[in-house]
Amino acid sequence: MFPLQLLALIFISVPWNQKEEKVERRKEEKQEEEEQEEEVKVDRKDRMCAGTLKRGDLLVVPRTLFTHFGIYLGGGRVAHFIPDIMPAFSRDPGRISQMVTNTRLLLGVLAKHGSVRVDSVADFAYGSPILVNTVDKVCGRPALQAEQVARRAESLLGNVAYSLLWYNCEHFVMYCRYGIVMSFQTFQFCKTVRKMVLSRRVAKAAAMLGACLIVWVGTLTVYSVFLAVLLPFLIWMAS
Repeated sequence: MFPLQLLALIFISVPWNQKEEKVERRKEEKQEEEEQEEEVKVDRKDRMCAGTLKRGDLLVVPRTLFTHFGIYLGGGRVAHFIPDIMPAFSRDPGRISQMVTNTRLLLGVLAKHGSVRVDSVADFAYGSPILVNTVDKVCGRPALQAEQVARRAESLLGNVAYSLLWYNCEHFVMYCRYGIVMSFQTFQFCKTVRKMVLSRRVAKAAAMLGACLIVWVGTLTVYSVFLAVLLPFLIWMAS
């Protein structure tokens, strides 16, 4: 009886294993189909978006803490200026053209190294909605000819020194489209910082700190006089 029971277990287990393999195969096929459908959707969305854009358009993508800008070159391609540390360490076009990670962005900001590069519309937007030529409404200068805008962007492709405040992606597109180097984001940031730092409250706090320092030291020094008189005076006049 024992051999017969063993044979029964073998014949029963074989179909069960085949059934498990079929289930796993179906799962893998279903996952591949879903990935292909997602790629088709992204590609279709990219084509639809690119179909409504014109060469020389200024593209604006809202982010969580900032707004990103680019110039549409046609054919689903966007020229934009981003901080990137990779070109400083490698000249391999394959590695540089790869999608820029957050680490590369952060190191690029700290090292003040960036590059004007060309990416697809989908990679440029990174899942965010795209606004077109919205800066035209707030900029006091008329936009240049579309072809001239695109050619300016193409002429600046490559490694460029990056500055978060003085030359970022907005400075780049403003020069390409309007012929001026400026950033509304930078202006608003500096205005906010000025309101916070150069205020009457800060001037009074600096004066109190200087007085406390004089009392604590017990004698007048250059630093105590600076904190107690000159620094509060300068902040007060600038506020």
